[in-house]
Amino acid sequence: MKYIHCVFSALVLLCSSVTKAQDKVLIFSKTAAFRHESIPKGAATVAEILKNAQITSVHTEDASYFNADSLQQFGAIIFLSTTGDILNKDQKEAFQTFIRSGKGFVGIHAASDTEHNWPWYGGLVGGYFSSHPAVQEAKIDVIETEHISTSHLSKIWWHKDEWYDYKDVQPGLHILMKLDEESYQGGKMGKFHPIAWFQPYDGGRSFYTGLGHTDESFDVLNFQKHILGGVKYALGKE
Repeated sequence: MKYIHCVFSALVLLCSSVTKAQDKVLIFSKTAAFRHESIPKGAATVAEILKNAQITSVHTEDASYFNADSLQQFGAIIFLSTTGDILNKDQKEAFQTFIRSGKGFVGIHAASDTEHNWPWYGGLVGGYFSSHPAVQEAKIDVIETEHISTSHLSKIWWHKDEWYDYKDVQPGLHILMKLDEESYQGGKMGKFHPIAWFQPYDGGRSFYTGLGHTDESFDVLNFQKHILGGVKYALGKE
């Protein structure tokens, strides 16, 4: 009976650990190139909307979190307007192991302007930043209205932000939203201009949205719900 009790206790602890990881997210905003002024507002807003959804978060710019012991406590990692080369070799390996264990990734805005020389990351985020015009309002065509990150939106969403053009867009992405380049000035991708997508990737789940350049964008309820849905997808909470 004592042995059975010990086994039961161990299973309870294991299940508790898994549950906690599924409800805990790392918000990472380290930059090694351009730094967005909206990072403090964005991190605070994301933490608040996650808290309201009973999802715990930790915000850091310390890349030493990227080791097996630290990452095991999280169910997903958010790259919030990260830029440049921000992880060393060991940290990259820990991140890969994290995703391959079935965990999730969320990229917001300049996450696509990160680790340009790391092909695995390029595949994870789904495409790399190449250019952008001035901040302005644009028409977003919502392609997928049943996904948890877009189900609250109508087919057309007008939003003011900084609109990225992308290069090396990966095949097989599930496109959630596209930009109508006729609705704003300076787009360079033509009729196929994805701005948010998701995908299963290397054993895990990846969600990316190009929105989130300005402080004001994080005050938009539709964008907050879009982010929350992306995080829930990354956590496997569809």
